[in-house]
Amino acid sequence: MTCTDFLAKLTDFFDGVVPPELLAEVNQHIAECKHCEVVLDSTTKTINIYRGAELYDFPPELQTRLESAIMVRCCGPRESHK
Repeated sequence: MTCTDFLAKLTDFFDGVVPPELLAEVNQHIAECKHCEVVLDSTTKTINIYRGAELYDFPPELQTRLESAIMVRCCGPRESHK
C-alpha cells in the first residue's frame, strides 16, 4: 500500500467500511509510515474534537456571506446572469 492508497481509504477507514483484508494492509502501512501515522493521528484528534463540540447556528446573513466566500474560493467569482 502506498501513501496515496492510504489517503484514498482514509474516509472509509473512519467510517468502518474497509474490508478486513484491506484493513490489515492499512494497519501495516500505518505501522511502517510515520507520515501516514501522523495524518491518521491528527485526523482522529480533529474528529474527536468536533464530535464533542456544540453546533452553532449562524445568523442567515453571515451564513450567506460565508457560503459566497467559499464558492468564490472554490469556483471563482460567478458571472452575473443577464
